[in-house]
Amino acid sequence: QVQLVESGGGLVQAGGSLRLSCVASGRAFTSYAMGWFRQAPGKEREFVGVISWSGGGTYYADSVKGRFTISRDNAKNTVYLQMNSLKPEDTAVYYCGAATQISVYPSHFGSWGQGTQVTVSS
Repeated sequence: QVQLVESGGGLVQAGGSLRLSCVASGRAFTSYAMGWFRQAPGKEREFVGVISWSGGGTYYADSVKGRFTISRDNAKNTVYLQMNSLKPEDTAVYYCGAATQISVYPSHFGSWGQGTQVTVSS
């Protein structure tokens, strides 16, 4: 198992930007594809994006495509989520997860961080 800690959330106005970070410890970081998900109150955990172990492949939910960018620095055991042009509907707790292969399904991710709150005001 890999342990994950997210940071970088906060309160931002619509149209603003935030960059989330997720630092991993434990088993080899490069063994995992890394995903970002979000969960708003009363809703299920929702796929945001995923990046392959090498960083060479990324895939995004349609709702964030063109606004959010995932990257990773394997030397720092860190994955990032750059969020631009934020909208009130992006408000949620954001989680990073680790999986043995690229996936959009939360059930395929065996490790999760504690989450970081992102609130976008209108």
